Amino acid sequence: MAFFSFINTGFNFLAKLTNSIFVKSKLLPEDPCSQLGLKTNLPTFYITRLNSHSDLAALGHQCKKLGLPNPRKNQILGDYSLPSLIPLSNPAPLFGSKRKKTNALEQGEIIFKALRENPEQTVQIIPVTILWGRDPGKEKPGLGTLLSHSLSPSWLRKLLVVIFSGRDNMIRFSQAVDARELLNKKHATDDLPHKLIRVARAHFQRQKLAATGPKLPSKDKLFRGLLASKNIKKAIADEAKSKNISNEKAQENALKQLNEIAANYNDAVIRVFARILTWLWNKLYNGIDVRNIEQVNELTQKGHEIIYVPCHRSHMDYLLLTHAIYQQGLVPPHIAAGVNLNFWPAGPIFRRCGAFFIRRSFKGNKLYSSIFKEYLFQLFNKGHSVKFYTEGGRSRTGRLLAPKTGMLAMTIQAMLRDLDRPVSIVPVYIGYEHVMEVSTYLKELAGDNKKNESVFGIFKAIKNLKNYGRGYVNFAEPINVNQFLNDNQPNWRDSISDDDSIKPQWLGSQVSDLSQEIMVNINNAAALNSINLLALILLNSDKHALSKPEVITQLKLYLNLQANAPYTDRVTQPNEDAHALLEHALKLNKLNLLQDSFGDIVAIKDKEKVLLNYYRNNVIHLFCVPSLLARFILQQQKTDIQSCKALVEKLYPLFSAEWFLKPLADDYVETILNNLNAQGLIEVIGNGISLISDSSSAYFQLDLLSRIIDCTLQRYAVVLGLIPKSSGISRAKLETSSQNLAQRLSLLHGIKTPEFFDKKVLSSFILGLKENELLEVDHNNDFQSGTKLFALYDAVTHLLSPNVLQSIELTTSQHNDKCIG
Repeated sequence: MAFFSFINTGFNFLAKLTNSIFVKSKLLPEDPCSQLGLKTNLPTFYITRLNSHSDLAALGHQCKKLGLPNPRKNQILGDYSLPSLIPLSNPAPLFGSKRKKTNALEQGEIIFKALRENPEQTVQIIPVTILWGRDPGKEKPGLGTLLSHSLSPSWLRKLLVVIFSGRDNMIRFSQAVDARELLNKKHATDDLPHKLIRVARAHFQRQKLAATGPKLPSKDKLFRGLLASKNIKKAIADEAKSKNISNEKAQENALKQLNEIAANYNDAVIRVFARILTWLWNKLYNGIDVRNIEQVNELTQKGHEIIYVPCHRSHMDYLLLTHAIYQQGLVPPHIAAGVNLNFWPAGPIFRRCGAFFIRRSFKGNKLYSSIFKEYLFQLFNKGHSVKFYTEGGRSRTGRLLAPKTGMLAMTIQAMLRDLDRPVSIVPVYIGYEHVMEVSTYLKELAGDNKKNESVFGIFKAIKNLKNYGRGYVNFAEPINVNQFLNDNQPNWRDSISDDDSIKPQWLGSQVSDLSQEIMVNINNAAALNSINLLALILLNSDKHALSKPEVITQLKLYLNLQANAPYTDRVTQPNEDAHALLEHALKLNKLNLLQDSFGDIVAIKDKEKVLLNYYRNNVIHLFCVPSLLARFILQQQKTDIQSCKALVEKLYPLFSAEWFLKPLADDYVETILNNLNAQGLIEVIGNGISLISDSSSAYFQLDLLSRIIDCTLQRYAVVLGLIPKSSGISRAKLETSSQNLAQRLSLLHGIKTPEFFDKKVLSSFILGLKENELLEVDHNNDFQSGTKLFALYDAVTHLLSPNVLQSIELTTSQHNDKCIG
């Protein structure tokens, strides 16, 4: 026994030595004691996957820093002294293949026995996942898996793993199990130790899958499997027949398309890029805020297939979201990237980081469509997480774009091939204080052609690296697609089939509704920051400049409004106060701080006056209802709560169609009014509402708030005024005429918002009118006004300033007279 004790002491010493030299652990979550509610003063047992001196040394080091009980020391429970570590398996022997069993079951039995004997005793059992590197391993083991943690290595192999992968050690604490609570449950049995170990094994398997992803097949094996599938075989035969070519030639075409599409995921490349991106973010940004990723961990623990669907602001999105996911201990997803990004050297690098490439259109290419669908199904079927952008491209205006539903449709079609686990979509809001392409976007909105991506563009971007402020990654409320279909299409499972060409009749409508819910959830999780808040303030001032005290006061108003009358509880606010936000924004080279004898003035730099509209548009939806109420109260002077509610209910469906808003909450209007009252901007007595004073600072603040919605209401009036009373107008002519009038209005009244006359925005509004049945359609499928539209036009025009209203009515009247004439 003394000899074995000496050997064990030697291994512990060696493990601690190698740990101090080679190991750098990433702890998840960052503060497990507070985030998971772990107790530092309770008897604690740590349950791990493997009995390893290296794992124990790494765990002991973290427990010491956290103030948790030492996993190397025994815990005393009554008359029993037990090791704190409960490993589920022993390492493989150096020679041979038979491993010894651990004492995990016996330890569990003694723990519960001690608790029965001591009714006052409480014990916490903490599952701890310890991974060395994030290599998923290969389906067919070889030399490449020598250092993979997917194996249960011998002590010699583990030593090599620590030396070569010690800098990528990850330790994840999970929610503690209260052993006393388990024992006190109504149906507790003597089988508790077995159940605990069985659940722990499943837990560690899912943790590993969430962190590394499934084992990877060789490229040849993957392609052979895809080409042998029934759907691709049929597509190849159809290709040969339709193009009058041999089956071999059609199969060669299929192989070329597979090579064009498929990712070539490589953990080594991911690790290198993780370090490069960490350096890049430190150089580019003052920090990356990641919120609400815990819910993704919960879904992976339940065995869900995860599909990330972020908004698309910049090419940086690809890197930022993938890096954020990786840094939170989750495997980077396979990313659906536009084929325009498949250029050297970016394309090969992106492939190794998990990108698979998709063409803009599948039209007229059934073979490509079948291959892509089969490849996507295989990704889902094997358990790879996937990421795609449902907007189909980067937003040039800062607003969410209307969703493209192709990838969503293929996702549901994959589910209809009977995936063996639930699918959850995780919408993601991505925000920046600076988007590096924003100047290019404005040129494109002004009519410039979009430039193709190239290696020269990458070098130019690298050359222009500078301080871009902060980045924001907010994980929105997930959507369980299985539950979504159960609620909205209860018989969806009747459509399950291996044939990917079958499209149920309900598919289009359900995909459309699902895409809308995704976009709503993204906007529900918006991030307020210094730049978008200051854009909301300064762009609505007369000369794009205000005194510093006025800016601070208005910032406080908006922060208070979103804190106490929030659009949703998922909207995130900056941690800094108004003064700190302004100081931070001034460092980002978008604003000037001018001085005169009366004090400081904050002004937008000339070159940034149009650009800041982009950032304002990221969050304008959060303030549309408060701004509308402010505009209405200023216009009415005295009003009541019912009138405010009636106006919001009339316009909210249009806001919702334009900005992907959630359904209007019953108490939202009153909550806003009460907040404005509490901040001293209005006076609410009973049901009545009135202004404080038309000469007070409160009036000025309310007026600035009301201007947020001005351009939107003006754009509505432009479109509504062009729809004639009797003769119809086609959708195409309405869109063109609306754009022309909006451009004229922008010149007459100095409206510098590019999306004011953007055809896509105007088209979206017209579609919203149609979907809300506010337009009447004649026998020629032309649009006409009706009673509802007249009432809406009247409500909107009453909120406009007289000079703008005069311009709109004069021009629309001339246009309608011309059409009638």
